[in-house]
Amino acid sequence: MMPLTSVFAFLNNNFRGRLGPVLLLALAATLLPVHAVAQDDRDQQQDPPSRVARLGYMAGSVSFQPAGESEWVQAVPNRPMTTGDKLWADNNSRAELQLGSAVIRLGANTGFSFLNLDDRTAQLQLTSGSLNINVRHLDHDDVFEVDTPNQAFSIFQSGSYRVEASEDGSYTVVSVRQGEGESTGNGQNFTIHSGQRATFSGTDQLRADVVQIGGPDSFDNWAYSRDHRYESSRSAQYVSHDVVGYDDLDDYGDWRDNRDYGHVWFPNRVSADWAPYRDGHWDWISPWGWTWVDDSPWGYAPFHYGRWVDIDNRWGWVAGPVAVRPVYAPALVVFIGGGGGGGFGANIGWFPLGPREVYVPSYHVSREYVNRVNVSNTTVNNTTITNVYNTTIINNKTTNVTNVNYANRNVRNAVTAVPQQAFTSAQPVNRAAVAVNAQQIASGPVSARVAVAPTQQSVLGARAATANRVAAPPAAVANRQVIAKATPPPPPVAFSKQQQALAQHPGEPLARREVQDLRPANAAHPMVKQAPPGKPGTPNMGSQAANQPNGARPGQPASQPNQPTNQPANQPNRPGNQPAPNNQPNAARPGQPSNQPANRPSNQPTPPPASRPEPTRPENNRPEPSRPEANRPQASNPAAPPARNDRPPSAEANRPQPNPSEPNRPEPPRSEANRPQPAQPSAPPARNDRPPAAGANRPQPTRPQPNTPARPEPTRPEPPRPEVNRPDANRPAQPPARNERPPAPAQRPQPDRRQTNPPQPQRPQTDRPPQPERPNNPTPPRADAPHNTQRPPTPEEQKRQQEEQKKPPGI
Repeated sequence: MMPLTSVFAFLNNNFRGRLGPVLLLALAATLLPVHAVAQDDRDQQQDPPSRVARLGYMAGSVSFQPAGESEWVQAVPNRPMTTGDKLWADNNSRAELQLGSAVIRLGANTGFSFLNLDDRTAQLQLTSGSLNINVRHLDHDDVFEVDTPNQAFSIFQSGSYRVEASEDGSYTVVSVRQGEGESTGNGQNFTIHSGQRATFSGTDQLRADVVQIGGPDSFDNWAYSRDHRYESSRSAQYVSHDVVGYDDLDDYGDWRDNRDYGHVWFPNRVSADWAPYRDGHWDWISPWGWTWVDDSPWGYAPFHYGRWVDIDNRWGWVAGPVAVRPVYAPALVVFIGGGGGGGFGANIGWFPLGPREVYVPSYHVSREYVNRVNVSNTTVNNTTITNVYNTTIINNKTTNVTNVNYANRNVRNAVTAVPQQAFTSAQPVNRAAVAVNAQQIASGPVSARVAVAPTQQSVLGARAATANRVAAPPAAVANRQVIAKATPPPPPVAFSKQQQALAQHPGEPLARREVQDLRPANAAHPMVKQAPPGKPGTPNMGSQAANQPNGARPGQPASQPNQPTNQPANQPNRPGNQPAPNNQPNAARPGQPSNQPANRPSNQPTPPPASRPEPTRPENNRPEPSRPEANRPQASNPAAPPARNDRPPSAEANRPQPNPSEPNRPEPPRSEANRPQPAQPSAPPARNDRPPAAGANRPQPTRPQPNTPARPEPTRPEPPRPEVNRPDANRPAQPPARNERPPAPAQRPQPDRRQTNPPQPQRPQTDRPPQPERPNNPTPPRADAPHNTQRPPTPEEQKRQQEEQKKPPGI
């Protein structure tokens, strides 16, 4: 394609006269806007990200490795972090990273880095340890991904997440308290919903075990307490929620309304001669170049967003519009001197930009980026921005801004200056500052870029002296590959390879295409293994991960204060030694007796199924298996009262007796024990040579039965028998023979059928305590009932008695 200048030269040479100028004007009106738009589109691809991460909080030993470097140094708070930067939180240590739209917290023994961080992508690398992530908002086309050694977890919604990678890289635990995400690995995709905790074990073959999430541990509770500061921050009503670090302003200053600037925040814990951009140091962070790192705990938002203004000899910070997403800037200042000119010598000075003043980046940017970085940080119109952009960047190809009248340049104590060597070596500014007078300030050249090349110390930062003398991750953790779903950018280029090119344009970072030329062709990221396309997988629901004990989480102690050591709270899975409900020994099975287990308390009732046939009775000399009495309360009831002896005869007395040769015949449920009983007179005690009923904790009180001959074998216990569910008031007491039921006595009187009483229905006893269990012994005879006290009837007599009972009355 012919360059635009060549087209104009061709028209000017071939169309002279009146037609030439007309054609040139028409063509310029058509081609210049198109050319400007195409050029700006190409420039936007070179723009740096509009957001970074802030290292906002640290506890314990936290180490930092800049992108592309091999040295680990001691981390410092308020350091901006971007693609390629790494962190290591050592034993008993924690750290917090803030993105504006999300907060990432590192637990102990955690290896972390940013594989990619730009306007739409946050791709995290977790080689070992724990991350607690709170995503505050997520746009439709945003990518938020956590890559571990055996899977890649993609966050789909705003919410609360926790990702843990084992020390050996063999498994990953993903907990979703709120939100939803998807884990990808080994050609499988697993969706994790809110309230679930998934353990992904294996590397060659991914196994997923999903259970209900447990209770929070100390690391989670610490993260929630930090989130509470953000949610309850007073400053949220004055700034955009994407301004990083605004919640720290509450404790170190106050907001006041000003008629010229609106809401203004004033720090209240500073000295009288304090000025912005003085308590901190300068680092070189690619691709922005010289970046301010403040030492104050609140010193992030006011130095990368908004503007500073002097009101009544007090510095105040004016935030940008609340409704506009902010764009990060490395330092919103204007430089003076540098390079040995303007009376500054070798010193470098700067002062903060004021409200409505345009910030001109020193790095390669597009026109659209200049608009966004200014409109989002102060109140200024686009015309002013365009004029400054054309003057300083397009026309002059420099960043000189001498034609702008900056308000803070002439404010007392606003300009800070340090020697060039202190500037490039990241020394504390308040210790290395030099005094400058008003004449030096007025004569010094003003520029958006300080023409000083960085050094290795500039990249490592204020703790460069601690290089390779701090805690670092084990080699196996530092060099471990992770599985990635999204394709990350190529690895960063080391500063040593850029240093020569940076010296040719002092103070100006390399453009992306220049960095690409320094990178080997087709350089793949050595720390990343791309995950193949996945198909929906089926996790094991409700099972416990085999490789992950609940009590020992990656990077955490074996026992957390709020975390059970055996199983997390709300865990639906039963321990291995506890049977499922349908396999419990107490469960009643159809057609089977409801036997009470040995380990079950005897005072816990076991309701029997209705109309259940009784099992076969064993012989007298054989131990009988324990079984509850049908419809009879447990042994926790008080001792049974004497049997009734005043009950009137009923029709049940005339029923034929069961055949002794049929001992296995099913009998109807016994309900005699549940029938309300009237007051009973005292009766002779029952026999005491029988064993107690099944399930009783103590033997039932028994009474000896009078007028009954002693048994031939008094020492042989007779098995308990359930009481017959019919009144036998007129039946004489007879000692039962072995293995058969004793027949009715021959002299048994026949009741009058016309006076029979119907069976009494079962009713709950509401006016008195429940009746105690009746002893399982034959009903004692009535005092007036005839009975044989000499001997038991012979078989012949029993046969005659049965025949007489079969005869109809009156014969």
